[in-house]
Amino acid sequence: MAATRKTVATKEIKPRAIGGKPRIGTIKRDTTETQIALKLNIDGTGIYKISTGIRFFDHMLELFTRHGGFDLTLACNGDLDVDQHHTVEDVGIALGEAFNKALGDKKGILRAGYFVMAMDETLAVAAVDLSGRVAYVVDDKVKVRLVGDFQSELLADFFDGFARGAKANVHVKTMYGRSNHHKIEAIFKAFARALRGACSRDERMAEILPSTKGLL
Repeated sequence: MAATRKTVATKEIKPRAIGGKPRIGTIKRDTTETQIALKLNIDGTGIYKISTGIRFFDHMLELFTRHGGFDLTLACNGDLDVDQHHTVEDVGIALGEAFNKALGDKKGILRAGYFVMAMDETLAVAAVDLSGRVAYVVDDKVKVRLVGDFQSELLADFFDGFARGAKANVHVKTMYGRSNHHKIEAIFKAFARALRGACSRDERMAEILPSTKGLL
């Protein structure tokens, strides 16, 4: 006699965001030099829509978003007829402010992160501490004025702006490399992954501030 197969009803399992609600920061920053509208989701999937008027800079921010697993919508209208400086620095400030806003009281995060990134013949390292204190160090070893349409000296201004906006320590360095494009790209990828680690939540420490001072 053939066995009768029972049909068991199963409940649909809906995906749940690990660690609670997505952390989102929205920034609108208008000055006489730049007008910036930015929305960041730290707990994203690497989706981006970015326009700064500097194509190489856009590309670096796009890969930063993808490697960090963030979602980022960013539009910047800057005085590029004067120089790229205001655009690059102000985008760094706004992006840092968005992270600081999205992280809220910072309870439960790892706070610090680092990453070593290989980019073909280039190696770069980044370290981040969301400490509430501002400091940055950039050693990119780029020897040319322009990489694509990007003024390479402004890389330091971007990380200066980010550190101020995020109230963070940011250290990035190219260890070695040949291609100037790769040197900057490896830095942005390392920075993204270091920041991803710093923003990650530790469920064991969900209600704990990662500092003995009681303040970040």
